[in-house]
Parts: sequence; structure tokens; C-alpha cells
Amino acid sequence: MSTKWIYFFGNGQTDGQAGNRNLVGGKGANLAEMVELNIPVPAGFTITTEVCNEFYNNNQQWPAGLREQLQENLVKVEEAMGAKFGDTNNPLLLSVRSGARVSMPGMMDTVLNLGLNDRTVQGLIAKSNNPRFGWDSYRRFIQMYADVVMGVEHQLFEAVLTGMREKRGVESDSDLTAEDLQQVVEQYKAIVVDSAGKMFPDDPMEQLEGAINAVFLSWNNPRAIRYRQMNDIPGDWGTAVNVQAMVFGNMGPNSGTGVAFTRNPSTGENEFYGEYLMDAQGEDVVAGIRTPQPISTLAETKPHIYQQLVDIYKLLESHYKDMQDIEFTIQEDKLYMLQTRSGKRTAAAAVKIAVDMYKEGLIDKKTAVMRVDPKQLDQLLHKTIDPQAKLDVIGRGLPASPGAAVGRLVFFAEDAEEWASREEPVILVRSETSPEDIGGMDAAVGILTSRGGMTSHAAVVARGMGKCCVAGCTDAHINEEKKILTINGHQFQEGDWITLNGTTGEVIAGQVDLIEPELTGDFGTLMGWADEIRRLEIRTNADTPHDSQVARDFGAEGIGLCRTEHMFFDAERINIVRKMILAPDQAGREAALAQLLPMQRSDFIEIFRTMKGLPVTVRLLDPPLHEFLPHHDLQELAQSMSISVERLETIVDDLRELNPMLGHRGVRLGVTYPEIYAMQARAIFEATAELAKEGQTVIPEIMIPLVGVLPELELMKKVCVNVAQQVQEETGIRFEYKIGTMIEVPRACIVADRIAQEADFFSFGTNDLTQMTFGYSRDDAGNFLPIYIEQGVLEKDPFQTLDQLGVGEFVKIGVERGRSTKPQLKIGICGEHGGDPDSIDFFHRVGLDYVSCSPFRVPVARLAAAQAQIRSEQ
Repeated sequence: MSTKWIYFFGNGQTDGQAGNRNLVGGKGANLAEMVELNIPVPAGFTITTEVCNEFYNNNQQWPAGLREQLQENLVKVEEAMGAKFGDTNNPLLLSVRSGARVSMPGMMDTVLNLGLNDRTVQGLIAKSNNPRFGWDSYRRFIQMYADVVMGVEHQLFEAVLTGMREKRGVESDSDLTAEDLQQVVEQYKAIVVDSAGKMFPDDPMEQLEGAINAVFLSWNNPRAIRYRQMNDIPGDWGTAVNVQAMVFGNMGPNSGTGVAFTRNPSTGENEFYGEYLMDAQGEDVVAGIRTPQPISTLAETKPHIYQQLVDIYKLLESHYKDMQDIEFTIQEDKLYMLQTRSGKRTAAAAVKIAVDMYKEGLIDKKTAVMRVDPKQLDQLLHKTIDPQAKLDVIGRGLPASPGAAVGRLVFFAEDAEEWASREEPVILVRSETSPEDIGGMDAAVGILTSRGGMTSHAAVVARGMGKCCVAGCTDAHINEEKKILTINGHQFQEGDWITLNGTTGEVIAGQVDLIEPELTGDFGTLMGWADEIRRLEIRTNADTPHDSQVARDFGAEGIGLCRTEHMFFDAERINIVRKMILAPDQAGREAALAQLLPMQRSDFIEIFRTMKGLPVTVRLLDPPLHEFLPHHDLQELAQSMSISVERLETIVDDLRELNPMLGHRGVRLGVTYPEIYAMQARAIFEATAELAKEGQTVIPEIMIPLVGVLPELELMKKVCVNVAQQVQEETGIRFEYKIGTMIEVPRACIVADRIAQEADFFSFGTNDLTQMTFGYSRDDAGNFLPIYIEQGVLEKDPFQTLDQLGVGEFVKIGVERGRSTKPQLKIGICGEHGGDPDSIDFFHRVGLDYVSCSPFRVPVARLAAAQAQIRSEQ
């Protein structure tokens, strides 16, 4: 039996593909479901994602049987629509669109009005009795097909259209006559010959095959690849192709097209939200070429259509139990639905919609928790404009994506990426964005466009990225060649500072003070549900009282990593540290350490106070000593130590290592200079005793880094225990404490059963464990990791998302062997992976007790941990 490559939908019938997103993509599955719900959908068929993979595996050739199935399904569409593909009297025109299993808006290619040529256009004109509509559809088709399939520059066609408008003295394309558009068609065909070196294809079947191939090829265009990398979408999923009968929104004043959301995608408010244009095709709405009308005005101009649309959106939301993003066309006062999909939304909207739908009885609590992408919560942590700030508002646009951003103006996506690589905050300003701008949009802190609406490319992509965006600022005049922005008489050049308020749509001159966000209301409700569900404890990586308080405010349940070395870089302390490092003997080191002791003790007292009895894990000194030394301008340090600059240079050179990340650091420092760890342990224990006098119970957890063999931990544990006894005797205060180790050397995972004999807890340091497992220097891997990911050598950066097959296997071994010695051994993770949702899911599955992450990632980790628990129950 031959493989079924194509699935039909239309006239209330499907081939059973509804809901099968993996096979027919999200768009194809949803079109089929709408047909089964008796919603008006133009007939069509879906070519499966399997064909896409066959296409790439077979030297970009179609699999056997596809052409025959294409012909069979074309006949079904012709019968359903009462028209014939390629017929000169009653032509059926087609749209060809992509459809991956998850939405990738604007990343792949589309062709509309396919099937037109010099003969079928006459049939379209006769059928519609509208010459202008026929020639407008034809010129749109040539422009889109030549761009997408033949690689002809889009701007060449736009220049012709602009020239015709100028020649006729009109402002809008809709003011051009049928005769004008017929001339445009002829000029377009000449452009194709000049640019592509061949005639525009006349055969409708050739057009169709070319468009299908173009959609498959667009799966691997640069912007699609970049989008997949940014959103963790596997490259081997492939895209489906949806071939569908055209319906026309550009047939005149009783036709139109629109995009809408069943709830507000920016705020989450339960209101019908969207835009439409009469006498237009779909690309006119999303491209920002014309400014669309709010969907609410359709109730006044076309009340029957509006009511039908309302009934459909309510049915769809009830069916999918989620906010929907819908596209529709009105052809001669008849409504057709072209698409429904789960709508992209801001984090704030995602939280509100999830909570509201639970309250409305549409979904249960666990579904609500699963509805919010943990990574998206970063958007809620963006800064906003200080309400006390004095603002020089110079213009206003549409509040396309909330939040605020302050940055320096750049006019091109490539420049945004280049400036951002120098750590310059940039605002990308464009007349309108296109999918090619995706890299620059990602690099920018904010986006400003002079054209486009709330569903334009800039708006949709910015919301998905969590970027502040002001769209459709019509007062903004952009001279890209000279790199000048003019708004209501104010002129700005590349590099000038401006501020955007994506919540209000305001454009503000200069730099404005921003304030930190607060998490309340629906967010607190959702986080409360997450906390009820999750098993994993969430701690934070914090080295200061301020960071500790921020993390507590975000819901942290302790500190999983307090890096003591960060305390040494304070201006008041760094020279004391340097004197300690450069001292010629133990007595000299101890003299410097005695100066550092009260400073370290003060640090811990404040952190312990802030955490109010929650667990605090303090890592003793970890980095190699040379990191604390100056590499230039040694004169001042030499004078303070009463030695020559030359002598100091010799000492510094002696401390340098060929491979410092594998050198004299971590526990190795403690073994060779035990007085350093003794001082730090004393500071911790004296702070513990001080808090005990205040009535606070603190149980500090001292963590020895980089242990690879049991005797290292035994030696350092003995040092700490001796200091604890001394402090207890000196203060007369008894206190509890724990001594554990970071598991970050592969050998430590293998011998975890032995190390557990002396450890009260383990904490996986996955940054170093990844470095040593792969043999990648984390300081230098940035030179090649992007290429590895781009070429598919690695799926993800292993320093951002845990490599579960390799590094993860070491983690599993460490957990299993450690608990074989101590079944109740407390085990956590404090590397950067502690805030990554995919990694958190793995840590949940292998039985860790907690994850620790940066303060601003704590909400992300709380939600990800809850979702991991829910998945484990399914």
C-alpha cells in the first residue's frame, strides 16, 4: 500500500487528520478541525511533514506517488469550490502556505493567487465582473511568486508600484485603475526576465510545483533556522504545505480581510481584539502597508459578518480551551475562516488568560500552570518607566508589546547585532520590520516602526520575544540612507538615545529612569498554584544582601550558592586579598586574612539576616588566585607592599597557569593554603553565633568546591570542624552546620559513594561538570559553539541547557551512588542550568531535592518545577 502523502479538507469532510499536528502541522490540523466543526473554510489539502523530510533526504526530489495524489486532491478541491484549476473561464486560484507543527509566524514562505496567467486573468475578470480586481490579483501573484520562488528582489516590484502611484498622482495602491495595474503586470514580467533570466512561468501546474518546493526550502532559510534555535524547535520536524482555494478580500468594498485574537494578546483581557482592512488581501494587514481598522468597527459596518465572527471565535475558544489567533476573509459579504491557532501572547497576557480560564471553568489548575511558558516569565521582570520621571514625549504609536526600553538608535538589523555585541543597548527603528530582521530584533532592547498595526510582523514577533515595541508611529520619518529619524521636528541620528514605552506607545527623547517590576495579582495566583504542585525546592545564587532580598521577593527558599570570591572584588578589599596572595609565607597570608575576616563576617551576617533562617550554602574560595591580581599598572600595589615593580611582576608571572580552569583552584587552594578556608569558615561560624545572639537560628551549609578525591574533602572538613569547635568555645554558643561538596569533577560522580561518606550534601556544579565532560573551555567555547549549533553538531549550547546524554549521565551516576551510601543525602544543583526549564525537568526526573538559580530566574524555576511534576504524573 502506497504512503498517504496528502490529506483533504473541505465541504464538511476531512481525511481524519484533525488534531494530528505532527503529521499535517498545526495549520493543517486546525483547518481540518474547523471543517469538522462546520465552520466555513475554503477547501484544500495538506502535504505532510513527512514529505518535507523525504524532500531533503532525496536531493530535493518528491517521493513516489506525490504527483498522482496532488492531481487527485486538486480534483476534490475543484469539485468543492465549483471552479477548475487553470481553466480560462472559471479559474480556481490557490494559496500555498507553510505549516509546521508549532507556529513560526512569518518565518517561512507563502504564495497567494496561484494559477493566474494572461489567459486565466481574463476568466477571473469575467467571473468577477471586476477588471481592477483581476489585474490587482495578477500583479500581487507575480510579485510574491517571483520573490519567493524565483529569488527576484521584492524592492524592484515596489519601485514600479511607487512609480505608477507617483505618475498618477495618487497615494494608495487602491487608487490605481485596472489599466494602471495592467501596465504594472507587464513591467513586473519584464523585471522577472531581467533578474531571473527566464520568463515568468505560464503553466499553473508548474507554478504549483514551484511554490510547494519553495515552502519546503523555506524550512531551512536563515530566518527559520534562527527562529528554531531561539525557540528550541528541532530541525528534523519539517513543515507541511497547505494548498487551499483562494477567497478574495480585494474584490471591492464588500470584501476584506483581517486578523484577530479571541482575547487581548498584550494584556489578556477577555475582549475580541484585532484588525481588518476592506478591499485588501491578508498580507496588507500583517505587512503594515496600510493602517488597518479595529475589529470593533466591523460591528458597525458589517454587523451580520461581525456577529458570525463572534460566534465562531467563541466556538473555537471553547473547543480549543485556549486563546486563538484567527485569520479571516470576507468575499462579497461571505465570511471564510483561513486559520486558527493558539495565539502568541505576552507573559502578562499568558498568566491572566490561564488564571481567568481556570476561574471560568474552561481548564483545571494544572492545565493553567502548563499554559504559561516558564521562559516567557522573563518578560514580567522587565523594567518600566519611573512614574516620577520627567518625560519629553515626542511621538506616539501603537503599544505593540509592553515594557520599557532605553537604547541608542540603529537603523538596520545587522547594525543592531553588531552594536549589541559591544554590549550597547540599542533601539531598532524601521519603517516596518520583516522576517529578515529577526536577528536584529533579538539583539535590540526595543523596536520602533513607523508603519504597521498591532498584528504587524514587528508587533507579533516583539511580543513573542518579550521585547518592548512601539509600532505604527506615523509621525516618525525614517531616512535609512542617512540614518536619520525625524519625529515632529525632533531629529535623531544613529547612536542617539531614545526611550520607548511599549505599554503606552510613547516615544520619548533621551534616557529615562526605569524601575523594577513587581509580581502581584494573577501572577501571584499562578505562582501559588505552581508552589502547591512542585516537588523541587527553589533556591537562588546570591552573594549580597540585595540579591538575596530580590530572590526572596521572587519566592526563593534559600541560597544554593553564595560565591565568597565575589565579596573580595570590592575596592576596599581587593588590595588586602592581593597582599594575601603575594605574601611570601603563611604568617604574611594570615596577617592579610585577619584583615579580611571582619569583612567576610559582616557579609555573612547581613545575608543570614536577610534570609531569616532559610538555608544558605556558602562556597569557599574557588577561582585561581591569579584572577585577583592586576595585569597592568602594578606600581601602586608594589609600593603598598614595599617591593619593586619588577619583583611584583615576577611573582604575578609565577602565579599564572597554562590552564587555570584545571589548575590551582577550588579545594586545591584549601589543601595548599588551609588558612584561607579556615578564615572563611570562621567568618561563617562567627556570623552564625552573632545571629544566634539575636534569636535567629541559622544552619549554614559550607560547600567545598572541586572535590575529586575523598581525602580532599576529609582534609577540608577537618579544618572547618576545628574552626567550628573553636568558635563555639569562644562564644559559648552551640550551633548546627553542614559540610558538603560541589560535584563538578567527572571523577567525583564516579566515586560519589565514597565522597558521600564525609558529605552532608551534594550540589552539582554543572558549569564545570559540562566543561570537563566535553573538554570545552567555557571561556573560549563561544568561538565555535554557535557554528556547532548552526551545523547541527550540537542541538543546544550545553552551557545553557544541560546535555542530558553525557553530562546528565554523570549527574545520574552521582545521585545514585551518593544515595547508595546515604539514602537521605540532600542533593541540588547550582550551575547556570538551575534556571533553565528543560534542565529543571531533567533534575526533577533524576530526583534532585532543589535547584538554585539567579534571583531573576527564580519565578521561571518555580513554574518549570511545577510543570516537571505535572509531566511526571502523565
